[in-house]
Amino acid sequence: MTNSIGGAIRRGMKAGLTAACFGLALAGSPLPASAQNAGGGDPAYEPQLQRLAEILGALHYLRPLCGAEEPEVWRDQMDQLLAAEAPTPERKARLVSQFNHGFASFASVYRTCTPAALAAVDRYMTEGTRLTRDITTRYGR
Repeated sequence: MTNSIGGAIRRGMKAGLTAACFGLALAGSPLPASAQNAGGGDPAYEPQLQRLAEILGALHYLRPLCGAEEPEVWRDQMDQLLAAEAPTPERKARLVSQFNHGFASFASVYRTCTPAALAAVDRYMTEGTRLTRDITTRYGR
């Protein structure tokens, strides 16, 4: 029993730290124009950003389902990402669509928190942290 409580506390702390890392890393000023593809199209990091948006949507559904008292933190992270990127309307629609896809994918499967849902949260927290770090390290100022 103590291990599961300790694990839940560690997961909660990790989630808070990860959310802060997502926000600090991507919510600053937009990434430089040098990260843009030739011709002014999507930035070179667009596939990673699309995946990050999907992860944020999944976490927005899964974390509260599994007892985290952070009902808006992941949506807020998405809003900060959009504010930092200032995307075109078409690009914004794609990013929002990925967020919604991440949310809906888990909402269609999980009605209660299960060990598999917790495992997905852990995987997505790790992947989201890695994506955020990779994008800012490679393309940040």
